[in-house]
Amino acid sequence: MKKIGYAVVQMFVGTLLWFYFKKTAHHGLENIPKDTPVIFLSNHQNAFLDTILIATNCKRKPYFLTRSDVFKNTVLKGIFSFFKMIPIYRIRDGFATLQKNQYTFDFCSSLLNKNEALVVFPEGDHNLKRKVRPLSKGFIRIILNALEANPELNIHLVPVGVNYQAAKNFPDSAALYYGSAISVKEFLEQSSINNSEQALKNHVFKALKNLTTHIEDDAKYAFTIQKLEAFGVDYTKPKEVNEKLLYLSSISKIPETITEANSFDLLKKWIFMAMNFPVILVWNLLLKPKIKDLAFLSTFRFVYAVVIFPIYYILLALGTYLFTQDIISGLLVTMTVFVYNLFYTKTM
Repeated sequence: MKKIGYAVVQMFVGTLLWFYFKKTAHHGLENIPKDTPVIFLSNHQNAFLDTILIATNCKRKPYFLTRSDVFKNTVLKGIFSFFKMIPIYRIRDGFATLQKNQYTFDFCSSLLNKNEALVVFPEGDHNLKRKVRPLSKGFIRIILNALEANPELNIHLVPVGVNYQAAKNFPDSAALYYGSAISVKEFLEQSSINNSEQALKNHVFKALKNLTTHIEDDAKYAFTIQKLEAFGVDYTKPKEVNEKLLYLSSISKIPETITEANSFDLLKKWIFMAMNFPVILVWNLLLKPKIKDLAFLSTFRFVYAVVIFPIYYILLALGTYLFTQDIISGLLVTMTVFVYNLFYTKTM
């Protein structure tokens, strides 16, 4: 029954994501093993949206390692547990809490022993920068702990590149790329365990760099982004963007902007803002200013949209009915706004 409930939630959340994003794409799903224990290793840019984009489309029903501080709220703890989230403790949570991670590692071992799937963000935290940051050794500890309990486990790692066109903006597009599955045994059967661990980390790191945009030079990061924006690159196609980066590395100045603002797009935006003025006003004046970490901006916008728009449509229908005394008029006005919002989201 719980599996059925989780599948229904997957479908429901997937539908909400379809309404929220202009476009989502999932590449390489054929690379995901079906009947073996799997650890998905993903870059982490966009907070909770990374999690649910993987959860709703990866063809498995994975568990997620999640930072422990989100479990402090009793109500949220129940919700996160339902969504198969497992707390992981960090030094910033208090040095004494790190000993609790052994329970988490043992629980992960039991899951892998049942051929379940885990999602781990090996960079350790989220960041909107378009680069793969150094990987922590947490996923290695999970693997070694599982193999210590059952040396016969055939664990596979699937690197996942999560890419957003413009994570801070709406509407946005997202593309997930699932790389070739990596057999852990191929690395850990080498003569030196320490060297094999590093080789595994390096292999995953290299795979992630190929599955998402990777700007290596932090000192020139802003300048590189400006050059990419001038060419109007599509960040949901990381292979093309990374090839463009090689070309742009030889350019010492920002080229003239190739893409120009479309006047029709500006008109569509103004109409969208006029039709949804109350919703946008509350977001811009009351909620958006309180979000200090921009990596959470899109996540909070998504949650806000999911909650507020059904309420807004009901109030719009009710308000039109009270003004016109005609229920058909109320439904027509509401449907017009709904259809235009969908049109705007899918065509901007």
